[in-house]
Amino acid sequence: MDEFKKRVLAHVEHIKTVGSHCTTEETTKQALILPLLNILDFSPFDPQKVKAEFSANFPGAKASERVDYALFSGGSPVMFIEAKPYNNKLPNHDGQLSRYFNSTPSVTIAAITNGIEWRFFTDLKLPNVMDNSPFLTVNFEKLEDTDIEQLAKFRYDMFNPDKLKSFAEERNYIDLFTNTIGTCLREVDQDFVRFIATRANLTPKLTPKFLETMTPLVNQSLKDAISGMVISGLSTPVPISAPSPAISQQVTSEEILETSNIVDSANPKIVTTSAEQKILAIVKEMVSGVVNADEIIGKDTESYYNVLYQGKTNRWIVSYYGDRKKTLAYFPIELTEQHKAGIKRRGLEFGPSGSIILDKPESIMRLSDIVFDALAYCQNDDNFKRKRDNTGEAPEVQG
Repeated sequence: MDEFKKRVLAHVEHIKTVGSHCTTEETTKQALILPLLNILDFSPFDPQKVKAEFSANFPGAKASERVDYALFSGGSPVMFIEAKPYNNKLPNHDGQLSRYFNSTPSVTIAAITNGIEWRFFTDLKLPNVMDNSPFLTVNFEKLEDTDIEQLAKFRYDMFNPDKLKSFAEERNYIDLFTNTIGTCLREVDQDFVRFIATRANLTPKLTPKFLETMTPLVNQSLKDAISGMVISGLSTPVPISAPSPAISQQVTSEEILETSNIVDSANPKIVTTSAEQKILAIVKEMVSGVVNADEIIGKDTESYYNVLYQGKTNRWIVSYYGDRKKTLAYFPIELTEQHKAGIKRRGLEFGPSGSIILDKPESIMRLSDIVFDALAYCQNDDNFKRKRDNTGEAPEVQG
C-alpha cells in the first residue's frame, strides 16, 4: 500500500507539471489517463487488460460509437472509461457510456474522467442501468488519504465488481445518513426531540406541548455536544510520525498557533496572524458536521478578519478584531437573552457594539450556540433578499 501511495502522489505532481499542456482529448489520454491505469496495474500495453476504442454490438449503437477504454479481467470487460479533454468540465452522466454499460452485463463499473477528476458509476437503482450520479468522485487536485485508499480498490489484483458495488452501496447510505443528520442538526423537529427525550428516560408524558417546550433545549444541547467534540478533537495530540509533504496532516490547535503570519502579496498591510488562522480552523471544525468545510472561508482585511460562508462577503459568520487591546468577536445576528445568559455563564464578557471579548482564539468554542445560529442566518437566502444596504462590511468599532 505504501508503494501504491507513493506512485499515486507522484502522479499528482505529474498532473501539476504537464496538465496545462494537455489541450486535446488524445493528449489527456496519453499523459494523464493511461499513466493512472498503469499505476492501477491495468497496463495499457497489455491488450488482455486494456483495450482502447472498444466496440460493442448492440441495438441502437452507431458504427462510430466506441468507448475510449475497456478494462478486462478474466477475459471479460469489467469497467468502461470515457475520456474528456483536461480543461473540460465533466458531465454527471454520459449517454454513450451509459449505452455501453447497459448493454454489457459483465460491466458493473464505469468512469468518466478528464485526467484531473474521476467519477465512478455503477447500477444501484436498476440492474444493468448506469446510475445518473457517481458513487465516488476523486479529484487529484484535492487528493486526500481516503481517496488513495479508495483508488486502491480499483487495482487489477484487487478489482472485484461485487465488492465495489457493495462499497458503492455503503457510500450511498453514508451520504443519505449524513444529509439526514445534517438536517436534524439544522432543523430540530418534534420526532427528533421525542427520540432524544426517550433515550434520556424523561418521565413526563411526551405531549406535543412538552415536546415544543423541549425543542429549543435539545437544539442548544446539540450545539453544546458538537462543540464539546470539537474541543476534544482539537486537544487530542497527533501521533508523531514522519511527515509527508504531499499528504495533508491533521493539525491541532497548538500547531496552528505555531504557524507563521501570512502577508498579502498584493497588500503588505494585510497580515493574517496565527490567531486569525486558528479562528478559521476552529470554526471549520465546529461546523463540519453541518456543512462542508470547503464552504467556510477566511478573508482578511487591514482592520479585521472575517470567516465567511461560501466565500460571500455579506455572509460572514464571525468578524474577528485581533489587533486591539481587547480582542473582539462580532456576529451578524442580534444576540438573544438566551445568548447573553450563556455568554455570562461561560465566563465571557461583552465588548462595544454587541461584540464579545475573546481572551484567546479558543474561547470561540464556548460560543458554539451563537456560531451555529450565525451559520443558519448565513444559509438562509431570505436574509439577503432586497437588502441593498447590506454590504457585508463588519461593524464599526468605537474606541
